[in-house]
This record gives sequence, C-alpha cells and structure tokens, in this order.
Amino acid sequence: MTKLSVLATTALLALSGAAFADGDPAAGEKVFKKCSACHAVGAGAKNKVGPELNGIVGRKVASVEGFKYSPAMTEFGAGDKAWDAATLDAYLADPKSYIPKNKMAFAGLKKADERADVIAYLNKFNEDGSAR
Repeated sequence: MTKLSVLATTALLALSGAAFADGDPAAGEKVFKKCSACHAVGAGAKNKVGPELNGIVGRKVASVEGFKYSPAMTEFGAGDKAWDAATLDAYLADPKSYIPKNKMAFAGLKKADERADVIAYLNKFNEDGSAR
C-alpha cells in the first residue's frame, strides 16, 4: 500500500467516523486472537513482545510505561500524536508500510470489517484494563 493510499484511507475514515462506529466488539474479541501472541488487553494485561493495549483508543503513541519502542514508532509518536480510530485502522491494515522500520512483524488485517471490530473491542478497555 502506498503512503498516498494510506493517507487517503485515513482521511476518508476520519471524515466518516466509521473506523470503529460500526465495529462489533464481540467479533473483535475473536479477531484479537491473531494479536494476542504479542499483545494483551484487559485486567492484568502486561507487555509482551508488543505493548499491552489497554486504553489504546485515544492513548498517546509510544507511551506505555516499561515498553521499549522502536525508534520509528517513537518518532511517529513525537508530540502529542494519539491512537485515534482512523490512525489505528490505517496502521492495522499494513503496519510496515504505515510506519516503516517499526518492529511489529504482523502483516496486518486486510479486511476493513475485522479492523473495525478489533478497534471496537479495544475501545472497551480503560487504561487500567477495566471495562468502559
């Protein structure tokens, strides 16, 4: 995916607000199993190969205490950039293209409905892992 198409997708999602508004959290919990080898969410979640994802929707990029982010992710998160639904959607579609040289090895979720479902599922958790 080219940077231009990623930007266009991100802009379209930001305008539509559909990045997780139509997502199904129950379906997202099932899709999240693809992520759970490297990430945890919910009560007692800890960093694994990737950071824990409690409170990810709206959280500042590269801000989980105790997790060593790649220089690429740290640079991407410079300033007050946060993981809103549109940014998560674009990143989850193709992590390596969206943030080149980041250390996430996952190829991405190619289906828009799976991304929306995962984002809706993740949006259920506060930073402390409690349910919203």
